[in-house]
Amino acid sequence: MRPIRGPTRRAARPGGLWAALLWPALLLICLIPGVLPRLINPLGLGEVGPFEPQLWRLTLTHLGLVLLSSVVVLALGLPLAVAVTRPGRDALRQLSETLVGLGQTVPTFAVLALAVPVLGFGWAPTLLGLIVYGLVPVLSNAVVGLQSVSPGALDAARGMGMSAGQRLWRVELPLARPVIMAGVRTSTVYNVGTATVGAALGAGGLGEPIINGLSQQNTALVMTGAVLAALLALSLDALMALFDPGHH
Repeated sequence: MRPIRGPTRRAARPGGLWAALLWPALLLICLIPGVLPRLINPLGLGEVGPFEPQLWRLTLTHLGLVLLSSVVVLALGLPLAVAVTRPGRDALRQLSETLVGLGQTVPTFAVLALAVPVLGFGWAPTLLGLIVYGLVPVLSNAVVGLQSVSPGALDAARGMGMSAGQRLWRVELPLARPVIMAGVRTSTVYNVGTATVGAALGAGGLGEPIINGLSQQNTALVMTGAVLAALLALSLDALMALFDPGHH
């Protein structure tokens, strides 16, 4: 694998900036009361009436679930990646990747069903599911990024008298940042979709109109939740791309 170049300061590309403005703007427009029903009802897929709670409240709840789980995933995944990429810990790295990857092979509903008897309904089991599913991209990318740091850069840092901690903070993490950010973006977008399942456990969010639409056989309701979840995912990805030094 080719060594990863360190981040450089450069202006955001016009395309990336436009995306960071366009998707949040579309999301905000769709959250204006009455806008989505006027767009969806003429399609003849069902009837979308007034929402209680309102769509903007459901969106904020959904966003809160995603952001909180992403913070926990980053707080767990990055230190774990640092720990298992230290010299002489290949076996520990393989074990951690196997255990974390095993969590993603279990269906979402199975994880939530196992968590409900212990954690009850609401945010707690939903957050557990989001953390389990979101940890894999962050850990995998962080491990790849840290292992791809040029040995020459590390030798130069040692020659300058840097300690192990200084090499990590000043050399390894900055060079691995583009790959780590890619994993964070992937994890966040995954969890926007996964969080819709939490509505079945009373966690709220944009899964409510989707689940209600499925139970009522109302495709318009399903489309309402799906459109808002997609716009939220695109908005978060576009905003994070502005801070991703590896984004081209």
